Amino acid sequence: MRNEVDTMTVSGKTRLLYLLKFLHEPTDDEHTVTTSDIEEYFAGLNTVVDRKTIKQDIELLQEFGFDIIAEREAQNCYAIGRRMFELPELKLLIDAVESSKFITAKKSMELIEKLTYLTSTHRAEDLKRHLYIADRVKPVNEKIYYIVDGIHTAINQECQISFRYYEYNAERKRVFRNDGKRYRFSPYGLMWNKDHYYAVGYSEKHEKIITFRADRIVEIEILEKSIVPPPEDFSLPEFARKVFDMYDGKTERVTLRCKNNMMKVIIDRFGENVETTPLDCAHFRAEAEISVSQTFFAWVFQFCGNIEIIAPRQILEQYQDMLEKARK
Repeated sequence: MRNEVDTMTVSGKTRLLYLLKFLHEPTDDEHTVTTSDIEEYFAGLNTVVDRKTIKQDIELLQEFGFDIIAEREAQNCYAIGRRMFELPELKLLIDAVESSKFITAKKSMELIEKLTYLTSTHRAEDLKRHLYIADRVKPVNEKIYYIVDGIHTAINQECQISFRYYEYNAERKRVFRNDGKRYRFSPYGLMWNKDHYYAVGYSEKHEKIITFRADRIVEIEILEKSIVPPPEDFSLPEFARKVFDMYDGKTERVTLRCKNNMMKVIIDRFGENVETTPLDCAHFRAEAEISVSQTFFAWVFQFCGNIEIIAPRQILEQYQDMLEKARK
């Protein structure tokens, strides 16, 4: 049993809680406990309960809303039925925790251990087979959770924050930006991109709206000063598109020549309403409004010729110039 209680006498006021705890841990739709099991459990707590009391307590818990399955046989059997999280949902959450680069290995283990308490002990053993995170790339900043929580608090209170911010040099050592001085920042929101949190807001030093990666923020402090309000037309989703989704350059209508197996890539990038036209048996043409930038060119390059820029000509020439410089 998890979280064993000290041997003690259970009063009538707490008996229901101990009964619910006992049912929660070892039972599920495949594992039940009998009336005798419950009597034995309470006997270990120096408490005598009879079958009539157990039946009444079970019915009271059911009346309150707990899904307790009761099988009426010569020896009545009981089990917790529906829980807050079903087993597939817990597996999904554990997979997310395991794969996240945002969560440290230590915190991943702690969170997964807590998630296993949301099911029976039998199902918890099934979940523990997923613990294979040791070799995955994980951050080392254990304070990241408090940093993100601090940013959320500042956003909700519309307060500025201050912090120091670091990057890495060629020797893999932390180097503080801004000569180690603290940034004053008005946070507007948090964005999640490629397994990292980014704080979005107005930076007094940069005098514009920018992003800071949350896991590189240290020594955060919530200030009493109110935030610099964002422009009336500021849109966090639109800002995210410009920063992370290759929309940070001049907007142009670009035509791409794509191999047929690239259709899923085009739809994933530009949506199901993207304009496409068959070209031949092996290719189709796609047209979209794109902010032309190095981010866009890098996106095209990764497909090794399966996606090509064919118009407008000046955009194609910019792309070819970039490739030429890369060869030097």
